[in-house]
Amino acid sequence: MRLKMAENSLFAILLRSSWWISVAIAAGIVVVASALLPADYKIFGIFMAVPFAVIAAVAGSRQLKAPSPARIEQTVEALRSLSWPVLSEKLEAALRRDGWVVTRARTPGADFALTRGGRRSLMACKRWKVSRTGVEPLRELRAAMDADDAHDGIYVSVGEVTDKARQYAAANEISLMQGPALAALMPELGRQQASPKS
Repeated sequence: MRLKMAENSLFAILLRSSWWISVAIAAGIVVVASALLPADYKIFGIFMAVPFAVIAAVAGSRQLKAPSPARIEQTVEALRSLSWPVLSEKLEAALRRDGWVVTRARTPGADFALTRGGRRSLMACKRWKVSRTGVEPLRELRAAMDADDAHDGIYVSVGEVTDKARQYAAANEISLMQGPALAALMPELGRQQASPKS
């Protein structure tokens, strides 16, 4: 069983925040421990800063690898220009590079069945160009997940997702794969869009 960090725990929040916040907390702990604790116990106080230093390193590494806003926009524009056969081929290749075993889904409401590390996920992506996604396609994906006995679902969209749909996704083990995640999964699309056309 894979352990999952609580979404609103201190460390989860720090992982989503800028790396320097964790560095500041670690430095603050070191300063306070050095100033207030007796000499024999200062080392224990300083060790309390280690988890925050680790979180800073992880968050910094993620932020360094994350695509820039310009690259995200370029990727989204490139995705909007693709036809379904081309997108499905590129997405399938990118998912395989990322370590997924990819097959076409046989269940209505999903397009791909993904397996990695003993977990089965279903992905719905045929409506990626829709400008505004509501709850209905997510309900269809949830029904497909139930029929297929999948652990979770992934919904791909380059358009807006309503607040109600986001709430439904969060409550039903569906991840929304949008601009930043798509740019990270398929960085070549943003580069192609940015390069001058001959």
